[in-house]
Amino acid sequence: MTALTPPAGQSNAFMSVHQVAEYLHLNEKKIYALVSEGGIPATKVTGKWMFPRELVDRWVLDSAHGGLLNDRLMIAGSDDPLLHRLINDYSHEIGDRALISFTATGTRLGLELLQARRVDACAIHWGPLGESDTRHPALLRQYSRHAEWLLIRLFRREQGLIVSPPLLQQIRDTRELFDPAFRWALRQRGTGSLRFLMEILSHYGCNTGTLNSTLTALSEREAAAAVSMNLADIAPGTRAGATENNLGFISFGWESFDLALPRAVWFRRLLQNLLGRLKSSQCEAFAKTLNGYDLRDRGDLVWGDD
Repeated sequence: MTALTPPAGQSNAFMSVHQVAEYLHLNEKKIYALVSEGGIPATKVTGKWMFPRELVDRWVLDSAHGGLLNDRLMIAGSDDPLLHRLINDYSHEIGDRALISFTATGTRLGLELLQARRVDACAIHWGPLGESDTRHPALLRQYSRHAEWLLIRLFRREQGLIVSPPLLQQIRDTRELFDPAFRWALRQRGTGSLRFLMEILSHYGCNTGTLNSTLTALSEREAAAAVSMNLADIAPGTRAGATENNLGFISFGWESFDLALPRAVWFRRLLQNLLGRLKSSQCEAFAKTLNGYDLRDRGDLVWGDD
């Protein structure tokens, strides 16, 4: 690939709209369109758009090579203990040679970040296992960039309620959990865990408004920690989340936990290496320790290949 040449007389680290248009051999209208789409690195300074030359160069290289040269992988979306362990272990191994990060934002916010091109991939779960193959693609189709995305099956996991051990020994019927005497740590709107809980409640003629909600947990681990620290008695979550904190668990079924990402990111070395770890014996050992995982079909492409 031929290196881009800065416009004559230009050596600054930042470029204006006019300068970056000249630099990339595009018209200024196209540059503004890229900015509005979040498709080009830019920052606004005193009302004017400025473009860091180094990041623009990196953006061009990444676009030209389908992300193969990119040394960063940013993942957002739904929280999960097994995914956390895989990423932390991988990050420790690669050290300062690359950056891979996972921010637990919940499904909806993660997809909004993916839509805005702020992250490279988004972990999602949205309903029971039997409906995941239709619900997940339907959810992605609500975003205008969905035609660019693929959906990868990470694993299946057991979902339900994380419960304090004393309460688990005390109750005789699940309906007792909805008594106002018990404190709930609920999840924020737009999370798959809250969606799953709402479906559970509907079977009992209840809703989140009838629960004694003491706090809102912004991740699964935060919800489990709230129960562990006696700030709440019950929280929606996974069996693995309960295991991590030595808490009780009531299962309400299984769900698919998938990863949405742009096609270009699929070819990125960091992503392929992460999927390789997902298929490793080490991942199997992590899953067995945490409990509540089904690793069949892990790493399979389940939507977006047409």
